[in-house]
Amino acid sequence: MNTINTTSEAGVLFAEIAAPPMNLLGPELVRDLVSLIRLGEEDPAIGVVVLKSADPDYFISHVDLNHIAEYRAEAAALTGEASIASVFRHLSASPLITIAQIEGRVRGAGSELVLACDMRFAARGRAIFGQFEPAFGQVPGGGAIQYLTRLMGRGRALEVLLSADDYDADLAERYGWVNRSLPAGEIDQFVRTLAKRIAAFPAEGHAAVKERVNAISLAPAEDFRRDSDLFAEAARQPEVQHRLRAAMNRGFQTRVAELTLAQLIGGLADPRRGR
Repeated sequence: MNTINTTSEAGVLFAEIAAPPMNLLGPELVRDLVSLIRLGEEDPAIGVVVLKSADPDYFISHVDLNHIAEYRAEAAALTGEASIASVFRHLSASPLITIAQIEGRVRGAGSELVLACDMRFAARGRAIFGQFEPAFGQVPGGGAIQYLTRLMGRGRALEVLLSADDYDADLAERYGWVNRSLPAGEIDQFVRTLAKRIAAFPAEGHAAVKERVNAISLAPAEDFRRDSDLFAEAARQPEVQHRLRAAMNRGFQTRVAELTLAQLIGGLADPRRGR
């Protein structure tokens, strides 16, 4: 894998995302995520996978909008469907136990990836969450609506989605986006200890518990497909394309500009109002 570095310890596979310049979810990273999922599912010595980032500012920024067809093709290698939504739902449904250790910005499909994980822990003062797609006139296409509504409830999910704003680790914890927010200096040891503890128990029991929890909480595959289709359909609409071009002109998909992405998209012109 070229964009994910892995190490193993006591039944835990630590997977560190390293896809410069800003961990965009493009074809190569999707290909490596597929390889990582397969490795975790096929190797009986792996009980837990911990996802983290080598970049202190970005966990995963969002999808690479310049390579949508290519990353969708890579997703099809795992599920047979050209959709990252299908990859994320596969991860949620898998008997593999996954933990996201979030210490940077995670927005769009990056947020959807960590939502697909079984547990999420965020570093205070460093982790930032966002689902900005509605700012462009789109439905999030990777499952955010399915996950967030079940985790937060209707009102908070609508706030998060319709505001397209950034949310820090403490507010994410309060809303249910993550299990806990932790001091930046403590999160690594906390996640490491938890992952090793879980990995020490029988994998069969984990799979049975997860299957029953999913029976209550995981949305049907058809709902993920519908969101993915709506995302793709909206991308062809003139207003969405106008807003994406305006964002690109302001630095969207560049490392420095996306440090303050919520401000960038908040200032986008509304073509219906002539601004």
